[in-house]
Amino acid sequence: MTDRITRQQLAARIAADIPEGSVVNLGIGAPTLVADSLPEGREIILHTENGMLGMGEAPEAGRIDPDLINAGKQPVTALAGAAYFHHADSFGMMRGGHLDVCVLGAFQVAENGDLANWSTGEPGAIPAIGGAMDLAIGAKSVYVMTDLLTKTGESKLVAACSYPLTGVGCVSRVYTDHAVFDVTPEGFAVREAFGDNTVAGLAELTGLKLVDATGVDRTKEN
Repeated sequence: MTDRITRQQLAARIAADIPEGSVVNLGIGAPTLVADSLPEGREIILHTENGMLGMGEAPEAGRIDPDLINAGKQPVTALAGAAYFHHADSFGMMRGGHLDVCVLGAFQVAENGDLANWSTGEPGAIPAIGGAMDLAIGAKSVYVMTDLLTKTGESKLVAACSYPLTGVGCVSRVYTDHAVFDVTPEGFAVREAFGDNTVAGLAELTGLKLVDATGVDRTKEN
């Protein structure tokens, strides 16, 4: 057994949780993998902040249309009935509460649902806000897709964000390579642990008190 799953596996796990009929925005980076993992036969409409509704999966080699890209400038496909519109109209959809779900990356997520994903605040750091603030506040549900730990072993789940905030109290659920966490009034709740991970082990990794999805504190259980 292992204590981590791959990004492709995590993308499929997120895709499985997106409700039928949802309008969804996938943030730049790892969240774009979700587009290739959507369950067959389920109607999920993908929105790109650069102006398309009805985005499909990545194109096959040799079938790339240079005019069809997502917000991260990756080539995509358009499904039958896809619509194109001005960038300002796209942001109007985001800010107006017309998206059911957005999937974003993160540097940090706090216990109360605060999100930091656009800058570390370090001198010389390159800011990359894009439409993240609009998505974080405008989408009805905000899913975060990220590794649980940084490259130096620090938890991205924190008691309070130390990096500049993207949104306040906006995150609904966090999908990591170790486990899936819900944001609840009692703190992070372990919805699903992958491989050998336990709630107690995850609590040790994050340095946080964790509860299970029923709201029971299982931090000290084996």
